[in-house]
Amino acid sequence: MKTILVPYEAHDRIDATLETACVFGRLFGSYIEAFPLSPPLSPFLAADTVGAPMVYEAAKLDAETKARYRSRFERVMRDRYGADAVAGQEPHFQWIDEGPVGDTFVGSQARVFDITVVGRPGTNVNDARMATLEAALFDSGRPILIAPHHPPSRIGETIGIAWNRSPETARVVAFAMPVLKQAKRVFVMAIEGGSVPGPSGEQLTLYLTRNGIPAEVVEVRRTQSVGEMILSEAARQGADLLIKGAYTQSRLRQIIFGGSTRHIIYETGMPVFMAH
Repeated sequence: MKTILVPYEAHDRIDATLETACVFGRLFGSYIEAFPLSPPLSPFLAADTVGAPMVYEAAKLDAETKARYRSRFERVMRDRYGADAVAGQEPHFQWIDEGPVGDTFVGSQARVFDITVVGRPGTNVNDARMATLEAALFDSGRPILIAPHHPPSRIGETIGIAWNRSPETARVVAFAMPVLKQAKRVFVMAIEGGSVPGPSGEQLTLYLTRNGIPAEVVEVRRTQSVGEMILSEAARQGADLLIKGAYTQSRLRQIIFGGSTRHIIYETGMPVFMAH
């Protein structure tokens, strides 16, 4: 977890996103890189071959806006990441001015970073966008860290794993091993019935123990929606980080009918380490 990417969006919680990246980055002495995320192009406008160049230019951020974003990013880095975290031969943070319009760049650039930190999305125009989160989640092949609306004072001392026996959760546990190895406490929330056939919570804790991570099982009974249960139990156990595989059910199904991943993304009050 030595390299962290932060797409800089002009939403109301960008400082919380940056500060969450700082708290996480301090665990590993990580390098943090940010770039300004330009507004996405409408596919209908972009398809207009005559007007597309003008639309593209209009969508790009102007120099004054990018300078304002950079100033804010560097202020948070210096205030929250340490006075010695300054640019140099081996910078602790860096601002990259240029990035293509839209979210495609997020997923491709994130492939050469250990993790991407994104804001918790919402439905208001001033919230972080779900499209940015999904670009990092589905197109990077790497994990993401969802920053809550209020930045945490610590991350990774007490970690809860939402174990539903799925390959998505197995994958995110593998990604999270560096974080798990430095935790003071790890608990596996074994969700009653699971969502797919697979190893039990006890088997996962045995795997973790064999890798030098003492873990315990917490049985979670289905008394409400799975997403609500996971967040409620994680908070009750004092977790400061939740590890969750994303979209065991299809993304389309969760958009239409709801699902645990979607609920956690929109409702979490703690950082969530997630991968698909």
